[in-house]
Amino acid sequence: MKRREIIRGAAAAMPLVLANDLLGAKAPSETLNLAGVGVGGMGANYLKELSSQNIVALADVDSKFAAKTFAQYAKAKRYEDFRILLEKEKHIDGVVIGTPDHTHASIALAAMDLGKHVYCAKPMTRTVAEARKVTQRAAETNVATQMSIQWNAKDSHRVLTEWIADRAIGDVTEVHTWSSRPIWPQGIERPKDSPPVPDHINWDLWLGPAPVRPYHPAYHPFKWRGWWDFGCGALGDMGCHHFDPIFRSLKLTAPTSVQAEASGLSNETAPKASTITYQFPKRDGFPPVKIVWYDGKRMPERPAELEANRQMGDHFGGTLYIGNKGKIMTGGLGDGVRLIPEKAMQAYKRPSATLPRSSGHYQEFIDACKGGQPAGANFSYSGPLTEAVLLGNVALRTPGERLEWDPNKMAVTNMAAANAFISSEDRIEW
Repeated sequence: MKRREIIRGAAAAMPLVLANDLLGAKAPSETLNLAGVGVGGMGANYLKELSSQNIVALADVDSKFAAKTFAQYAKAKRYEDFRILLEKEKHIDGVVIGTPDHTHASIALAAMDLGKHVYCAKPMTRTVAEARKVTQRAAETNVATQMSIQWNAKDSHRVLTEWIADRAIGDVTEVHTWSSRPIWPQGIERPKDSPPVPDHINWDLWLGPAPVRPYHPAYHPFKWRGWWDFGCGALGDMGCHHFDPIFRSLKLTAPTSVQAEASGLSNETAPKASTITYQFPKRDGFPPVKIVWYDGKRMPERPAELEANRQMGDHFGGTLYIGNKGKIMTGGLGDGVRLIPEKAMQAYKRPSATLPRSSGHYQEFIDACKGGQPAGANFSYSGPLTEAVLLGNVALRTPGERLEWDPNKMAVTNMAAANAFISSEDRIEW
């Protein structure tokens, strides 16, 4: 811990140019040395997309779940504990995090303290406080970062932003976004039985900073997403994807309030279904806007303008933008940007492209690690986005209450009890 604090303090005190020099940014022609942490699930997909670089080290607490990835990168050094990987593999340039939500912050902070670039699964962290801390540390250490909201790089997000700026539907005052999640159990209680821990899982390492509890297959693999100690529910899983084009196109910052209503409530897990209403303040050139999130098969009312033969959204869900001069509908992740009804779309004179197009979500990260422009979902952008999304989970822990939010104090100002869910207490060794 002392070594981390020394590194952190030195990085914060360095002039920007000196910090870049010490981070050893590689030339565009050089190949990065990357380490994967949590490589059995989505982490395997991230590594596949980054396999043009050198995958030199892998860490996973479940040797069976990660076996296919271990075999694919047979020359990579293998570890159970990411902390030992970081201690021994000093030559790596970056870390790719594909673990459950509750360990994102621990891994990202440790990597950045050592000057390593970080690619991290969404949501960036499990709590609002962690998101703020990770965002600040990224700025202090000046490493390249990217959160895994792949659609952030899509042309459709830029098209939407250009149309909103062109006032295709006038002032946007309301947005409704709905998800097909959850596709795992939620609204349930903790299992009562305690089966033995399989030999291939280091359960203590899997728990990481979370409170100790017995192993159970109800948590790992994948089903951890619904449990408050480990995941962020349907909102945390897909909210960063859904909110990304909304944030970009409407230039959102922090909400002023958030309120949730849900069914199938549980103290242990996210609910079976929820509706969460965010209020965002007036911004430069934009009026106040209400954003409403739906999951668990909930959806907004079908707009009268939508033709009877047309589907609302797609298999991910959808988003409806309501302006004082019309409406735009997209798929759940922002694809298929269309004015409704179709006659409005046909009458709309589309503006010329004004925003630069992306080289690709993963290529952005590679380029940023080599001294290029910051990636589109770098932590200075995705950190505040994650904070706003996760405030919805704070509201779910206090259903029915309208929570007033002060981003400067990082506190709910009208209900002290809600602040217990802004952060969490890690196990002392973490």
